[in-house]
Amino acid sequence: MKRTAWVVAAALLAAPSASAAAADDGPGPLGTTVVASAGRPFARIGALFGADRAGRLAGGHFCTASVVHSPHHDLVVTAAHCLEGGDGTDLVFVPGYRNGKAPYGIWHVRRQFLPDGWAAGEDEDSDVAFAVLGPRGGREVEDVVGAYRFVAGTAVGATAVTLTGYPNAREAPVTCSNRPRAHSATQQRLTCPGFTGGTSGSPWVNGDGEVVGVLGGHEQGGTTADVSYSVVLGREAAALYREAAADP
Repeated sequence: MKRTAWVVAAALLAAPSASAAAADDGPGPLGTTVVASAGRPFARIGALFGADRAGRLAGGHFCTASVVHSPHHDLVVTAAHCLEGGDGTDLVFVPGYRNGKAPYGIWHVRRQFLPDGWAAGEDEDSDVAFAVLGPRGGREVEDVVGAYRFVAGTAVGATAVTLTGYPNAREAPVTCSNRPRAHSATQQRLTCPGFTGGTSGSPWVNGDGEVVGVLGGHEQGGTTADVSYSVVLGREAAALYREAAADP
């Protein structure tokens, strides 16, 4: 369960050298985890906090989410187990969070959408969810940081993906590219070291800027730092996205 705290091995997270080879627009060689660079293109990925931590962010994040395109420009995707236990309005999203700072502002969750399979019995095949954010200063979050596209129905492992998230023990995101593999008909897995507690909800982004997985699912994302899981995004996830994106 990657909502829980783990210890991250610093040796795995050394900054990449200038000669590191890019993989499908990722940060370095396949299977290598590094600290994500500040600013874009990682600004649309952020950390989730309880709303009571809005004034003291450092050390308070517990999950990861990312902005996905929607008609109202106000939607983020994460794991369902990150949003359980409330209506979501007691949470805030901080895109580009780093070292206690909110370079793109603090965005309050206005409404959350969980699939029926998760709401009824916490089915691991339904561990994906969306949150609608309120505007800030008259602007929507997508207008400030941009957005990925949420895409269901892609073949597992068709291309390499880049996984980016916020370990609880760190105050900056880590990132890694690799090729997903099928774990079952409904679950996919990715081998990348250093994805510990707090990285639940991290997007799996392909080279076309599409979210094709969300860290969660089997064992709520995995019980080890080296192997992460995601639901295979299918009809349920696509229907949930349409419902959330239509929220006025």
